[in-house]
Amino acid sequence: MTRTITPRPRTLVLLFLAALGTLLAGAAPASAHAALTGSDPAQGVVVQQPPARVSLTFSEKVAMNGNSLRVLDPKGKPVQTGAPDNVRGTTYSVRLKGGLGKGTYTVTYEVVSADSHPVAGAYTFSIGAPSRTVVSGSGPTVGGGVVGGLYQVGRYVSYAGYIVLVGGAAFVLLCWRRGAGVRALQRLVVGGWLALTAATLWLLLLRGSYTTTGKVADVFDLGLLGQVLETKPGAALVSRLLLLAAAALFIAVLFGTYQRREEGAEKRDLTFGLGIGGLVVAAGLATSWAMSEHASVGLQPGIAMPVDVVHLLAVAAWLGGLTALLVALYRAPAGTPVEAAAVRRFSRLAFGSVVALVATGVYQSWRQLGSWSAFTDTRYGQLLLAKIALVAVMVGLASVSRRWTGRLSDQGAEEERAAAEAGSEKESVTAAKPTAGQDTAARGTGRADTAGQERATADAGASEPGPAPEDSGDSRRAAQLARQRAAVDTARRKRLRDGDAGRFGLRRSVLAEAAVAVVLLAVTTALTQTEPGRTEQEAKAATGAVTAPRNGSLSLSLPFDTGGADGKGVVALDIDPAHAGANSLHLFVRKPGGRLFDVPEVKIALTLEAKKIGPLSVAPEHITTGHWSADGVQIPMAGDWKVEVTVRTSDIDEVTVSKNAQIG
Repeated sequence: MTRTITPRPRTLVLLFLAALGTLLAGAAPASAHAALTGSDPAQGVVVQQPPARVSLTFSEKVAMNGNSLRVLDPKGKPVQTGAPDNVRGTTYSVRLKGGLGKGTYTVTYEVVSADSHPVAGAYTFSIGAPSRTVVSGSGPTVGGGVVGGLYQVGRYVSYAGYIVLVGGAAFVLLCWRRGAGVRALQRLVVGGWLALTAATLWLLLLRGSYTTTGKVADVFDLGLLGQVLETKPGAALVSRLLLLAAAALFIAVLFGTYQRREEGAEKRDLTFGLGIGGLVVAAGLATSWAMSEHASVGLQPGIAMPVDVVHLLAVAAWLGGLTALLVALYRAPAGTPVEAAAVRRFSRLAFGSVVALVATGVYQSWRQLGSWSAFTDTRYGQLLLAKIALVAVMVGLASVSRRWTGRLSDQGAEEERAAAEAGSEKESVTAAKPTAGQDTAARGTGRADTAGQERATADAGASEPGPAPEDSGDSRRAAQLARQRAAVDTARRKRLRDGDAGRFGLRRSVLAEAAVAVVLLAVTTALTQTEPGRTEQEAKAATGAVTAPRNGSLSLSLPFDTGGADGKGVVALDIDPAHAGANSLHLFVRKPGGRLFDVPEVKIALTLEAKKIGPLSVAPEHITTGHWSADGVQIPMAGDWKVEVTVRTSDIDEVTVSKNAQIG
């Protein structure tokens, strides 16, 4: 009886939940995907004087071109002058024309975040008083449309090609060396290489249009292609193409020299060399994703990038190996069926891959979510929950496959013993007496030989010297008889293989795993293109920066980052009634996930720069966890007041954030 070493799925689930809870309980936010965290003028405000410039602040540095930041008047005409400037840190601004009239203005932006994804949006502010505008508030659709859809397809195909290429080669080298000579597996691995190569070239062509205009006509614009080659994602795609050339050499050796080698020390040495070389190439290909995706920016990139590489390698070993096993079970010749030992080796490889996936997946989730609420409140968290559910389903199906593997092992041993015994009996019977079929064939051969000799005699004078006709006929008949025997033997082997209940059950369970894997790959691809939960929550807080309810109160939302432990959060400040005279101020300090928390000190200052009034300092009183309040705050006159909030999170970590707000 074969002893399996894979733990029960229940144990895996409990370990996964324990590790996930340990990490997320103290999770801190991480950067990936740029999000708009501030603007001046702020969203929705009404300023009395036309601003000289518009400034936008993002959660990380972004790439801009001359048209990345535009300001449109109520009629939809651009009023910015010159290209955007990086005024400081992650703040970018563009100058405006002088003499702007009253009305509602729309600010649109199209940028590329540090993790290579396009980010676009729009908001409005008003000069003097709000007005109707012909500009759509939905903002640009960079990264969408036909080009966006084609780019997503290219990303899916590239991931699928990588998984099949790496996983298929790993299955042959680590689990079933005889598979190197199986034509179906050769086509699978070569197909993975072709898919990854074609998708990489396709993404390289689409990249320029995808991050700028979004027009299909610009896909073959050489100018845009040149700009792409100067960026980090472009360099990653070119590096991937160079590594694919090395992968082509690996495939040629694996399915050429390697599969022709006989078992022995020389083949073991070649296996070791191919294993090391293949691992280097596979890790290099995975790095081409890690260096230009979420892992390359934000919290602990030096750790996140190697973790991402290990995650991709584990995915390829599991899902790609599963695909190769499925092909081998269905398409391998009857004379070379997949041995039970090979299936057991893949089971161990898959188990190790799942352990690596759980460990690296927990770490990645901790970086990208930052809070429990992001699981349900953000699209990234919802997709991640779907991915976790699919992985759990696959682990359950794998446990079923493992049971069938045990049965396959026992039946395979019995089949080998039965075949050996049957072969011995057949040899003894054949040596003693020819079969009826052999006797008939011999008689037929004799008659054919006589006829052949008569024809040879009749044609002897007219023909040129050559091989004896009877020899040629015997060779053809012998070859035909050998082919018939081989076909009968192959059919017998196929019947035995297909009649094996263990093998039949294993086929069905592996096929079900592969079907789930296709959906899992689609969800994973969508995750790489989705804004992480942490930045999505920050963006929601920032886009609702200033609101003016009908009761006259004013609400401000100011994200802050002191740089220390627990240094990130959002300050929500309510001013009521937001008129000249006495006002009540309520200040709330929340973590990015929305939970209230205390800081050692908060201070508020109000300045009316146009009249050179202020700063008017306010020291709010601490009420309860995360809540400060001040009553009777005198604001002497209406105007565009600058509200500054200073947050201190430790003895040395302090930051001041500000926004302009219309009072009165």
